[in-house]
Amino acid sequence: MKAVTVKELKTELSHYSQTELVELCLRLSKFKKENKELLTYLLFESSNEEGYISSIKLEIDEQFELVNTKTYYFIKKSIRKILRSVKTAIRYSKNKETEVELLLYFCKKLKDFKPSINKNTVLKNLFNREIASIEKKMLVLHEDLQYDYEQVLQQLLD
Repeated sequence: MKAVTVKELKTELSHYSQTELVELCLRLSKFKKENKELLTYLLFESSNEEGYISSIKLEIDEQFELVNTKTYYFIKKSIRKILRSVKTAIRYSKNKETEVELLLYFCKKLKDFKPSINKNTVLKNLFNREIASIEKKMLVLHEDLQYDYEQVLQQLLD
């Protein structure tokens, strides 16, 4: 089965009643974990963005504590997994401030990580790519926020 476009879905959904839409959403949430996570964000956490950011930061902290540090191979796998979960949380929010803040926090945790990422080229490159991504995303923010995040970024790079 081939999926239809978003526009076609939107027009088709406009023909349904509210109860039918609720049933469709609940049925959709049963199929994939990401669908359920997105609905959870939209229904419960989108109104409190600071709370959402702090909960994601706590998850990042917990995931960094669980990283297997026996070899750099396991470290790289774990770090990529953490970054994937951060990017998923960012996709749910669609807020540029949230995106920059979470990526800055991830980079801070990565820089402070022991053993040092400077001993591994892949991890250094991942860190540098995320820093470049942050710099690019900061350009669309308000000037005051750009200044604040620039200060944090400079501390991170020093």
